[in-house]
Amino acid sequence: MSGSVKAPRGVAVFGAVALLLTGCGSPSERAGGGEGDEDLVTLRVGASPVPHAEILEFVDEELAAEAGLAIDVVEYTDYNQPNAALSEGELDANYYQTRPFLEEYLAGNPEADLTYVGDVHLEAFGLYSEKISDLADLPEGARIGVPNDVSNMGRALNLLAEHDVITLADSGGNTPSLDDVEEDPKGVAITPVEAAQLPRSLPDLDAAVVNGNYALEADLPDTAEVLGWERTEGSVYGNGLVVRAADADSADIARLNELLHSPRARSFMEQRWQGIVIPMG
Repeated sequence: MSGSVKAPRGVAVFGAVALLLTGCGSPSERAGGGEGDEDLVTLRVGASPVPHAEILEFVDEELAAEAGLAIDVVEYTDYNQPNAALSEGELDANYYQTRPFLEEYLAGNPEADLTYVGDVHLEAFGLYSEKISDLADLPEGARIGVPNDVSNMGRALNLLAEHDVITLADSGGNTPSLDDVEEDPKGVAITPVEAAQLPRSLPDLDAAVVNGNYALEADLPDTAEVLGWERTEGSVYGNGLVVRAADADSADIARLNELLHSPRARSFMEQRWQGIVIPMG
């Protein structure tokens, strides 16, 4: 998807001025500037629109003020931007990624001193199709789309292996690549696609393994057939807060993390996205 940033309801996305205002000082040193918010600490958090931004907006509207916080949510539609924005001081935290995704990012950007705070929720990956309704009907030579980034591709390949579409060698661990496909009985053509584009590419594919947030944004659970879900028990693919290492022990970040794990936040996730967004921790 494009690298644009969009603002949710009531949220302004600032340019260079915002960078100057938010780029200095720890989160607890930046007080809220809105009317009536003088005593609140504002945390600027980058997030994917669904479900992350919606969860943060719920916490901001229903829980944050009582904990002395205000959450300024900045939505990103590109997985490549929120870590860079956090590293550069444009954000106080981001909430959109898994621990393996962060590890992959840090391997390619060793100067980024970021740390994962803890799992908040899990988004179940699904194998979706607009052409067949049962995995048993997957045709020989079927084209199957998977995310093209390392951690999500590995997750998609594991899903396909769990459903006996392919067999993987042990060499890939949690993040297998196409080179780790050992057996392919139906001769499927696995096609890497940018994760955000997979829902749009689905009409041109026989099936696609789609990230939970992008599937929700595109209403795939309602408009396409789900041929299989990934196994969620013991999953290493929880989504959680990420901060700069210097802010890992911030009391304000700890309060936000507590709110995201609160009974009311958990209930919101369970009711809003039944079975697709699973609270953790």
